[in-house]
Amino acid sequence: MKRVYLSNKENKIAGVCGGFAEALEIDPTLIRLLFVAAVLSPLPAVVFYLLCWMVIPRDPGYKTQ
Repeated sequence: MKRVYLSNKENKIAGVCGGFAEALEIDPTLIRLLFVAAVLSPLPAVVFYLLCWMVIPRDPGYKTQ
């Protein structure tokens, strides 16, 4: 299984959903839709997203300009 990193290529806010999508090798839009569905449910998805943003490291192979 691949490690999860914050995505530098597929990011909208922080790259959390894009990082999960890259690790699972699926379309990041599916992960984002699942996240929106989770936010609309009574689950604490926003807290989970913020925790992931703080804990998951950036991809070390990506170079910024």
